Amino acid sequence: MITRLHTRSLLSALALLLLLAPQWMVQTGCANMAPPLGGAKDSLPPVLIAARPADSSTNFTGEKITLVFDEFVQLDNVTQNLLISPSPKTPPQVESKLRTVTITIKDTLEPNTTYTYDFGNSIKDVNESNVMKNFRYAFSTGPTLDDGIISGQVILAENGKSDSTLFAVLHLKNEDSTVYKDMPRYVTRLDSKGQFQFHNLPRNIQYYLYALKDEGGQRRYMDSTKLFAFKEEPVSANDTTGFLLYAYAKKRIEKPSSSSTRPTSAKAAAAAAADKRLRFETNLDNGEQDLLKPLTFTFKVAPLKEFDSSKIQFLDDKFNPIKGYTITKDTSNTKLTLQYNWTENSKYYLLVDKTFATDTSGRQLLKNDTLTFSSKKASTYGMVRLRFLNLDLTKNPVLQLAQGDNVVYSHIFTSKEFYAKLFVPGEYEMRILYDDNKNGLWDPGNYFGTRRQPELVKPIVRKLNVKANWDNEIDVNL
Repeated sequence: MITRLHTRSLLSALALLLLLAPQWMVQTGCANMAPPLGGAKDSLPPVLIAARPADSSTNFTGEKITLVFDEFVQLDNVTQNLLISPSPKTPPQVESKLRTVTITIKDTLEPNTTYTYDFGNSIKDVNESNVMKNFRYAFSTGPTLDDGIISGQVILAENGKSDSTLFAVLHLKNEDSTVYKDMPRYVTRLDSKGQFQFHNLPRNIQYYLYALKDEGGQRRYMDSTKLFAFKEEPVSANDTTGFLLYAYAKKRIEKPSSSSTRPTSAKAAAAAAADKRLRFETNLDNGEQDLLKPLTFTFKVAPLKEFDSSKIQFLDDKFNPIKGYTITKDTSNTKLTLQYNWTENSKYYLLVDKTFATDTSGRQLLKNDTLTFSSKKASTYGMVRLRFLNLDLTKNPVLQLAQGDNVVYSHIFTSKEFYAKLFVPGEYEMRILYDDNKNGLWDPGNYFGTRRQPELVKPIVRKLNVKANWDNEIDVNL
């Protein structure tokens, strides 16, 4: 039985003969060439069996590189996947045909320089699209091949996670404008753990290390709301320890939308004009009020123009007026907040006069309204007590409890214990924010001018699983 190993051996010998044979010996027939069909499913990626010039060659002076594989191959988005270092001014032409990938160099190569071609996952076979992962090819235009390595890891400062879509880059200059004006000298990818490694670097040269999002293939820092990281001190291939970078992104400031400028269809505009009712939504959960949150009213059609809190009566289950609450309006005039220390499992009434509010389109309630609701039972919540071991209170730690990408609860530590008599059931990721400026919030870094690193967040491996009507007590070892 002929195995794929035997087939690869035969193909390797044949491909080598074809690669070394004079051009006049290679004849092209009229029949269409196609990969063989049938047999067991191919699960193996392509294998490089020959290259001209050979991988890691020196004194390269040509304009073309030929790579031969053991099976028919195709290129997948090679323009985006191929990373060339040092970065060329003009990208090469890369083509595939049958078992061959050809690189035609369009740029002028620098003397005594080692070049690397990192194909990433852009080469795969034709039959089953098996990817040849992280294939890298190198050559030198000088007598020696550089062998320096710089490695490290990029961590997202805001949550301690990693992002494999970032690139690590090296620049020769340290000016502010370099990161958005110049292409990097060297570039490499991050793996799923945020780790990176530059290969074939010249030694005894200082570089400046960054990590950033790709901006149209330019690998430049063009948008402060995209992830970015920098190392203050220069690095070199003589450094044997890995470098740690903390990436951050500044928050995008959303401009408030205006109902007068929002485009609407003629039909929608006519319907809105005909509807003279003031509409709002509350945050009640099936008619129940969360004991840990205020009651909110959101006006989505148009912002409020007038509001009179005296035209709202807040009553208990015996219709007695309630004291000790506040109703406030936010700066966008689209939300009212009723703040009150709720009693569990109790009934409440809100008597709302139809003239209590008017929006910018003149809408009011059509008639007086009554909102009836109840507060939730305390048994629907869980008790939480967390004791943190090895917590350094001098670093201004803040406990963050997150679900997905959202921090749903924050607590500024005054001791090494966190206690909540009532807490919403669910699974939470636990993090510790080291709040340098003591504002209770995570602050991003700043590269231009001040060169300030972001505040750091340490993720805790163990998750907090709060169960209703349970005492949830955990010792957390940092």
